[in-house]
Order: sequence, then structure tokens, then C-alpha cells
Amino acid sequence: MRPERAVRWSVGIEAEAGQVLTREQVVELADALAASGGVASGIGTGRYGARLIVQAGSHEEAVARATEEFTRAAAMAGLPPGPVVRTEAVSEDEDQ
Repeated sequence: MRPERAVRWSVGIEAEAGQVLTREQVVELADALAASGGVASGIGTGRYGARLIVQAGSHEEAVARATEEFTRAAAMAGLPPGPVVRTEAVSEDEDQ
């Protein structure tokens, strides 16, 4: 069995906000994600989300790394902590 090599993954995550998000709230999330190259979404909706690029050896590791960064950024942005309701991950190997 060969060890898995780390590849780039594009991971999408959404969390339930429990309120309708303002432009300013989502901009704060985008600012908090900027250092990791992430983008934010959710203006005018009850969910906030992000698309992040992470290095990982497996789908599960990619989702875990992105979720950790997403949670950190959401807290930094002052967003209400909500349950993650959707994740998706595609590796650079799959996206060809």
C-alpha cells in the first residue's frame, strides 16, 4: 500500500447562520479568509459559505483542514457559530 501524496483540493463549505447576513458580515468573512486564498459567499441569505484551496492527502483530510480554517475565519469575522450543513471537495487529480 503506497502512502497518499498531498494534492491541492478545492473545498466548498456552508454553515447555517440563523439570521440573514449583511454584506458587511460576508465581507468580514472574506477578509478573514484572504490570507488562505479563500472566497466567501452568503450576502442576503441565512447561510454563509466559503471556497478554500488546501493541500491534503485524502478527501477527508481536505474537508477537515478546510473546515478548521473556515471555522477560524467565521469566528474572526464575528459570524454566529452555526452547524456546517454542506461540504464538497474536488482534488486537482479529479478535476481533469
